[in-house]
Amino acid sequence: MTAELQNALMIHNPNAGNGGHARRRLLDQARHIFAARGIDADLAETTGPGHATEIAARAAAENRGLLIACGGDGTLNEIVNGLAAHQNGHRVPLALLPGGTANILAKELDLPWDIPKAAEKLVHGTVKEIALGLATPLAQPEKKKYFLSVAGAGPDGAIVYSVNLGLKSRVGILAYWWAGVREVFRYKFQHFRVVSGSRKINASLVIVGRTQNYGGPFKITTEADLFEDRFEILTLSTQSGFRYLSYLPSLWLNKLRGTNGVEFFKSDFVFCEPLDENPVYAQIDGEPLARLPVEFRIVPRALKLLVP
Repeated sequence: MTAELQNALMIHNPNAGNGGHARRRLLDQARHIFAARGIDADLAETTGPGHATEIAARAAAENRGLLIACGGDGTLNEIVNGLAAHQNGHRVPLALLPGGTANILAKELDLPWDIPKAAEKLVHGTVKEIALGLATPLAQPEKKKYFLSVAGAGPDGAIVYSVNLGLKSRVGILAYWWAGVREVFRYKFQHFRVVSGSRKINASLVIVGRTQNYGGPFKITTEADLFEDRFEILTLSTQSGFRYLSYLPSLWLNKLRGTNGVEFFKSDFVFCEPLDENPVYAQIDGEPLARLPVEFRIVPRALKLLVP
């Protein structure tokens, strides 16, 4: 760890992953681990949606040396947006202590689920610059958001929009499974257009990956690279819910690539637009974004990340 990372701030979402008081004790251990390496971290807890973005933007304005996030993918997304949107010439490096439902970035960085053990790995890490994805709803450009791990449109957007937040707080990732089962039987799987360069595809699902991990046990965009300035993009063309279910064994066994109706490609830009008036919803990092049309593009060197 370098002197530049001193004067740190730790942002904790106490509601992520049923953390509460037990996690605060683990965070105290993590703060001692950072302090032993010369990194004193103040603690700030979020109180509701959007608060992590405000805290992160303030940390950037205060020229903090390091921002340590403890929460799930939604909390991490808020923090990333607070950091990336604040451009004063000083970019605060971000570190992650896993503490939520899915923790995609923690899996990608091979961080232990145990918070003190993750801190031990991070204090021996290095800061690297990475690109972020930026999703812009064209009908509501003021809702544009950066994303760190994965975005998508179609049934996965519908699942994110339909997840019961109360159920999610009680059972975590199982809430997404329950929403997914319901959507298989009621979602229409309508086509929308995916455009990237000269490529035009009518698809019922698009996954825009910055990471190999998608959520739960699944890896979808398995050739995505967090340190590459491109997305890996998956499209599915089927309009059958039962066909979607038939893909699950191939997905589980990591054999989806090459399956009929499935296409993968890499790009730094992709545009998704509806083909009719029926709404198709997009999500970023497991959080609702907006209806299509939406464009997804790479923003190089948008974030400094402490990598174990």
